[in-house]
Amino acid sequence: MPAQRTLAPVPQITAHEVRRESTGWTSWVTTTDHKKIGIMYLVLTFVFFLLGGVEALMIRLQLAQADNTLLTPQTYNELFTMHGTTMIFLFVVPIMAGFGNYFVPLMIGARDMAFPKLNALSFWMLAAGGVVFYGSIFFSPPECGWTCYSPLSSSQYLPSGGVDAWIFLIHLTGISSLVGAINFYATIVNMRAPGMGWGRLPLFCWSILTYAVLLILALPVIAGAVTLLLTDRHFGTHFYDASSGGSPLLWQHLFWFFGHPEVYIMVLPGFGMISEILPVFARKPIFGYKAIAASTVVIAFLGLLVWAHHMFATPSPTIVLVFFMMSSFLIAVPTGVKMFNWIATLWRGTIEFTTPLLFCAGFLFTFLIGGITGIFLAVFPVDWQLTDTYFVVAHLHYVLVGGAVLAIFAGIYYWFPKITGRMLGEGLGKLSFWLILVGFHVTFFIQHAIGLDGMPRRVYEYPNVGHLQLYNLISTVGSFILALGVGVTVVNVLISLKKGAIAGPDPWKANTLEWFTTSPPPVNNFDTVPRIRSVEPMKDIRRQVARQAEQAPAEPAPVG
Repeated sequence: MPAQRTLAPVPQITAHEVRRESTGWTSWVTTTDHKKIGIMYLVLTFVFFLLGGVEALMIRLQLAQADNTLLTPQTYNELFTMHGTTMIFLFVVPIMAGFGNYFVPLMIGARDMAFPKLNALSFWMLAAGGVVFYGSIFFSPPECGWTCYSPLSSSQYLPSGGVDAWIFLIHLTGISSLVGAINFYATIVNMRAPGMGWGRLPLFCWSILTYAVLLILALPVIAGAVTLLLTDRHFGTHFYDASSGGSPLLWQHLFWFFGHPEVYIMVLPGFGMISEILPVFARKPIFGYKAIAASTVVIAFLGLLVWAHHMFATPSPTIVLVFFMMSSFLIAVPTGVKMFNWIATLWRGTIEFTTPLLFCAGFLFTFLIGGITGIFLAVFPVDWQLTDTYFVVAHLHYVLVGGAVLAIFAGIYYWFPKITGRMLGEGLGKLSFWLILVGFHVTFFIQHAIGLDGMPRRVYEYPNVGHLQLYNLISTVGSFILALGVGVTVVNVLISLKKGAIAGPDPWKANTLEWFTTSPPPVNNFDTVPRIRSVEPMKDIRRQVARQAEQAPAEPAPVG
């Protein structure tokens, strides 16, 4: 790339420092290259996403008609347990690690993660957790929901091994996320390019750094909780057994002390993606860089303090309920700061309506609805009426699909050229966006009404009263539109891998350092690393190249 040859570099790496890139399938199994590990994360987690989607479609088919007998109660319970667990522990959290693995070293000018072998370990622990969990379908899948509340998850009610498989999944994916988080922290803190101070760190890297800190703080709690559950089930302890002096509420406190930060673990990297993509296609700098970075940290801090708003229906003192209600309101402030900054970034920008930008716009609209319904649920008298209804199901999906999944699709369409060297098709991309957006809102917006009508969540059948059957049928139709939209993106990826337009190193005229190298990047990432002078190093590089081109002497005209 011309910019790499003309800019003042840091010292060249020597020949013995350049790793030779091996080929064949064994190169993927044995690799410690952060880019290959990132690709394996992305592929594996997307496969789990498709599995979880199939499970969701089966759930919606069962609920499409009142008093339906398509699934048995046990099968239905197993499906919604597998679906929720898969989407949270095997898709959203680890796919963010996949994006982080691939792009954090490139964005900060590093040649790999701080601990490459630890990085490989984190991926294979995730794969092992998925194998253990899905292996349970051959003997007895878990049917306790993705939260596995006690006493339902005790050996008295579920003596089979499904809950044990769920426990081992939590341990294996927890170890995966923990070692990965330590690696992210060490990499971002210690391996930034020359000149990249904290005030010039890409916002996606800020979000991954915060994601890593939250994982380090929250994972030991859930690890302890599931270990106590395992000893209750097999070793005669009674931590969660009320009849023997234990407390089922202890499980809820431990689980949600992890579970609420887990929400921000899932959405904060998505916020970082949006913060990187919007200014590229608005053709103007991000509005309020420092405010967005600071609000990321504030959201993480407050996210550790509001876990009990998931427990408003438990017998808690009113003063405790008031504290968690007010702290839940408070967390809306830094989130609102981000929303206003993103909208201000688009305001009067030279907007290019590419597929990544469309997914970002869908994110803004969808996540806003999820945030508003969250304010409703944060009012504990309102929550008493709505808890465990389909209103909560709708809110959860608006937050996670709005805050994470739409951002993930934006990231796929934005960074696919860098990963593969080819562009995704814009026509299929826009078709996928509209199908996903329309399908999602048809599926879940009406579930607010289903919940307000009093339909409990996690029930496999319901009576044909009022408009419940019509509402559920509409929701089921929407789920298949949503699935079709995901399928279009899968087709788009498969076609573009072989026939997509050649991307070049910087097809979007983007801002961050990963676009400085070739597409896909070489095994050592950079031959030279430029000194960072602003939060938009690629703009600086393009300006310097343009100045050097203007100053270069004109070639002499050919003679006769």
